[in-house]
Amino acid sequence: MSGFLRHVEACNLPIEEPFWPWSIDGEVVGWVRPGLAPHLEAPDGVFVRRGESFLLHPDLGGFEARTAALRSAAEQWLAEGLVANLLDEPYPVTPGGRESALCTVDRGAASLLGIRSFGQHLNGFIRREDGIHMWIGRRARDRLLFPGALDNMVAGGLPHDLSLEQNLVKECREEADVPEALARLAVPVGAISYNRVAERGFRPDVLYCYDLELPPGFVPRNTDGEVEEFMLLPLPEVARIVRETDEFKLNCNLVIVDFLIRHGWLGPEWPEYLHLVRGLRQPLTGAANLVKGNP
Repeated sequence: MSGFLRHVEACNLPIEEPFWPWSIDGEVVGWVRPGLAPHLEAPDGVFVRRGESFLLHPDLGGFEARTAALRSAAEQWLAEGLVANLLDEPYPVTPGGRESALCTVDRGAASLLGIRSFGQHLNGFIRREDGIHMWIGRRARDRLLFPGALDNMVAGGLPHDLSLEQNLVKECREEADVPEALARLAVPVGAISYNRVAERGFRPDVLYCYDLELPPGFVPRNTDGEVEEFMLLPLPEVARIVRETDEFKLNCNLVIVDFLIRHGWLGPEWPEYLHLVRGLRQPLTGAANLVKGNP
């Protein structure tokens, strides 16, 4: 199977299993599999079950108390094998944007709890006489997720305790050895959102996207061991890989399709164009509607 749209559809497949909402102060902040109920109902006072839903215990008032309770719960889930590892990266637990966070939870438990996760992806590119060339990374073979897959030049999660600018500078330095002054020239170009059921749980994710036009002589160099190699490829070749293969990490396909649209390579004459433009930005409030009606 080939085509650009299939990647958008793969990140937004119909949800064919039930998920139960959980809330804080009446605000739904995540969705969990019913099978998690015995673990959430454990006698630790963190969650209270209400039929086919959960709420964080109402006595856990305030940001810090909730965060501490979820930290303790995540450690228990790690011991029970429900999460693969804890990453010591606080992710916001929010009914909306990052600014509306009601507490945080370790990144390793984000999918288990079905909370909205935020990330940043940067398209690094140069211009030549024959057009745009993109720097593409290959993920290290020891990565837990998508080992050896192709990736954007810079991509990473967005912890709650860092601003978007701070985190982008950090990720640029760690993943591609981009100097801070150069990283700060990155242009924010919008956001992509999707609702995906993964092995670890429900993922209503938001990716903030950036373009960074690099000096012709710049060569990225990984410094944190997460990238095996970098390749500079002409844009038509990058588009071909996305269109014809599954070599890229799943959500990176969406970031590149967005780049192709914004830079005029993939235009309105393309049969999938309108579906792509609409599909790259799923409603942030749509997850509840997608899940609620399932048996």
